[in-house]
Amino acid sequence: MAKKRANGEGNIRKRKDGRWEGRYTVGYDPATGKPISKNVLAKTQKECKEKLRLAQEEAGKINFIKTDQYTVGQWATLWFENYAKPSIRETTAAYYKNYIDKHIIPHIGKIKLNKLTTLDLQQFYNKVKEGGRVQRYEGMQDLSLSNKTVRGLHAMLRQCLEQAVKERLIPYNPATGCRLPPKEKKEMQVIPPEKIGDYLRAAEEHGVLPMFYLELTTGLRRGELVALLWSDLNVKEQTLSISKSAGRINGEVKVSQPKTANSVRTIYLPKETVDLLVEEHRKHIFNKYMFPSPVTGGMYGPDCVGRLHKTLLKKAGITEKVRFHDLRHTFATLAIQSGVDAKTVSSILGHYSAGFTLDTYTHVTGDMQKEAAKRVGSLIAQAV
Repeated sequence: MAKKRANGEGNIRKRKDGRWEGRYTVGYDPATGKPISKNVLAKTQKECKEKLRLAQEEAGKINFIKTDQYTVGQWATLWFENYAKPSIRETTAAYYKNYIDKHIIPHIGKIKLNKLTTLDLQQFYNKVKEGGRVQRYEGMQDLSLSNKTVRGLHAMLRQCLEQAVKERLIPYNPATGCRLPPKEKKEMQVIPPEKIGDYLRAAEEHGVLPMFYLELTTGLRRGELVALLWSDLNVKEQTLSISKSAGRINGEVKVSQPKTANSVRTIYLPKETVDLLVEEHRKHIFNKYMFPSPVTGGMYGPDCVGRLHKTLLKKAGITEKVRFHDLRHTFATLAIQSGVDAKTVSSILGHYSAGFTLDTYTHVTGDMQKEAAKRVGSLIAQAV
């Protein structure tokens, strides 16, 4: 495979007229984002190489174009509309827009883009970490942003400023030298195995057993679960296709593509799950949604399912603080403990790699390794 050239690196070729031509990149067109190239010509390859070297050195001395025409806020808005928004999911775009409108513009928006420093960004991150949350109601006490939000804000800004470097608006990316708060690893919670029966009995009493039985046997994300249609189920093959996800954007529930390419998948279902779904379908055979809302007849809102989950926990007498997303963890934990390999669990969950699955459920695999060590040790001891 040919080595990809870095920005500004030239290439040399011999033309049909016998002369040697060297081409190099001098910048990027702000309107299209396409590279701007120039060339040098020479009679010999050696002469062409020297001319190309001198031309590149000279290009490096060119002043960065219109360096004072944008503030950070103006550039962030321009970058979002022209580079980010067309290529990201609607939910991600909503996050980016919020970052820009609620944090970047109020705090560092007036700084000239070419004057922005790493220290400016570091102070900005520190400030919003302490008190950057928008006060949504009177008396709201905790105004600090989570580490995850600060890291997300930084990831977006880094991309935004990297594009400014490519367009020669700034000489380097000031976001590369910042120190970020550590990743927060939330304590994983699962429904205790001995209480799963109580939880499912509560779901049956509430008339939602098929939905939550499916969840506990597949580990679907909440948005994936509520967006399911009957056409996604193949009864004969006992498979389910996951190709969409629902989420709330600016107060409105919208259906879009799942969060990653790996999230689009087809999974096999246990026979018991399929039987429950078929029985459920008979109750509302003309409704396209697998789990229609009993109130509207349309799609369940993801937050409605979350509240329903809390009701089931209370009915089942489960006092552990188990979020709806922890049902996904419950499925994965049970699967791994039952001996299902990490690659298979990863594909069912829609993770991007088995390594990520292993890292997420390291507490489970750690216990399994201890048990494996005991078994192997016992076998060796018996052999001796």
